[in-house]
Amino acid sequence: MFNKLGLPGFRVAQLMHWMYEKNAASIDEITEFSKPLRDKLKGFSYIGGLKILKKTASPDATIKLLFGLEDSLSVEGVLIPDEYRLTLCVSSQVGCAMGCRFCLTATMGLVRNLRADEIAGQVMAVRRELQATDAIDNGAINGREITNIVFMGMGEPLKNFDGVVRGIHILTDYMGISKRRITLSTAGVVPQLQKLYKEIPEVNLAVSLNATTDATRSALMPVNNKYDIGALLRACGRLPISPRRRITFGYVLLKGINDTPADARRLVAMLKGLSAKVNLIPFNHYETAKYEPPDDKTVLEFQQILVDRHVTAFVRKSMGREICAACGQLRTCHPHAIYQG
Repeated sequence: MFNKLGLPGFRVAQLMHWMYEKNAASIDEITEFSKPLRDKLKGFSYIGGLKILKKTASPDATIKLLFGLEDSLSVEGVLIPDEYRLTLCVSSQVGCAMGCRFCLTATMGLVRNLRADEIAGQVMAVRRELQATDAIDNGAINGREITNIVFMGMGEPLKNFDGVVRGIHILTDYMGISKRRITLSTAGVVPQLQKLYKEIPEVNLAVSLNATTDATRSALMPVNNKYDIGALLRACGRLPISPRRRITFGYVLLKGINDTPADARRLVAMLKGLSAKVNLIPFNHYETAKYEPPDDKTVLEFQQILVDRHVTAFVRKSMGREICAACGQLRTCHPHAIYQG
């Protein structure tokens, strides 16, 4: 575009700076451009972006966000504060085709992939909101900046590989977010794992495992019928993980399904030789769910079996559960005009 206008290359750098670092929402805000240049650019272009249609606050200070896309579809994201970090959970697809039985997003099916600009646009929209006076009325968040990005919202990131990789490059190359502060979560799309580490090796990887037998995992996660546990773990073992880093294996604990001491012992054996840690996630219930979380005693006993056998394991506190913003609870209706959060 700028070449056709006969403009020098440095103008592109200026545009990217204003869009992605200064969060300009319109061409008129790019005051580094002269008014005649701004008027010329407005004649055939504009700065798009996602709109935050709804904000829902949880008692634990988590905020669920509904982002409106330009085609009237919508996706959800979650802003999660703690003492040291302000994490934004972003979506990579409208809906999801993976069909995991315990996940509310799966009930939507897949509507479409998000473009790279829509992925980055979730971060841009929240940055603008954080900069606006009292836009997010939350003492745990006001005046802070996003420190971490997790691809744990709606969709399977590795099924939108090109869009996600391009989106991450926008976040890191233009928005100043370190790759080491970005985590991508996958249900285990094996062929894309090696490719991911060739494209963006510094990004953290979280793998949703959730079972210790193929029969149970296939019943919970249809992806296992194509890429079973053995194939998934072999692929993880081949990844060029640096000595000081580990793959996070997510394990959603479902009462009476995958929460037994035998499951815990099998999990230890499965992860032997891998640079791994485990996040144990008691199931986050929602209205139509067929599963229940185990009681606290069962969760802690499961964790202790792992720890006693030298597997690093954490019980993850699910933030935003009361507003259906926790792991596996995101869902939108579409178009957003009929959204019921």
